[in-house]
Amino acid sequence: MQVHITQTAAELGQAAGMMTATLIKKAIHDKGQANVILATGSSQFETLGCLINDKEIDWSKVVMFHLDEYIGIPESHPASFRKYLKERFINMVPPLKEIFLVNGEMDPVEECNRLSAAILKFPIDVALAGIGENGHLAFNDPPADFDIESPYIIVHLDEACRRQQMGEGWFGLLEEVPEKAISMSIKQIMKSEHIICSVPDKRKATAVRNSLRNEVSNIFPSSILQRHNHCDIYLDNDSASLL
Repeated sequence: MQVHITQTAAELGQAAGMMTATLIKKAIHDKGQANVILATGSSQFETLGCLINDKEIDWSKVVMFHLDEYIGIPESHPASFRKYLKERFINMVPPLKEIFLVNGEMDPVEECNRLSAAILKFPIDVALAGIGENGHLAFNDPPADFDIESPYIIVHLDEACRRQQMGEGWFGLLEEVPEKAISMSIKQIMKSEHIICSVPDKRKATAVRNSLRNEVSNIFPSSILQRHNHCDIYLDNDSASLL
């Protein structure tokens, strides 16, 4: 695990995006295809923008998965991660080879099975991720399950996670935030060849400290990244302020 600290969130996103673009192009060069996982949320704005602006990436050779989605909200909802990815990435680049989006409106067990079967066919070259205010990785809230083998699972969102979603403006009231989601599991994320984790903002400082300075524990789910051989964590001065 390597930690990179930039002055600002914008610089963080650019650095993470440039690294991601390099890894995607290398996978295409070496294997003829790149399999990627994209994350959502405000931490990914600059990174996705950097990828969109890189005209050297052959998107027709890229297969994309994403991390998670709420159960029960339509794609038209402002908080939908499918909506986010379509508007902020998919519709902004040439057609990808294949796209696997998590559909939270389908039967969640069947959707987990569909996605789990699909991702096993595409070993992941690079995964984008963030760290939640409660230390979660994807929607694996504490205490996270580090042992479950299924690539996609149904999870219950704790109050801290739900309050973060409301605080970021995706929902107006706590009661509107779903209590369940489909999430990529910890083990599946850790199978990625490279992980690029972007964590800007002062409100993430405690979670960053807990994840990077404590021993690995499912109470701090993102602490598992300490065990990944090719994980780059990008922080800004604010999120790194308690290190």
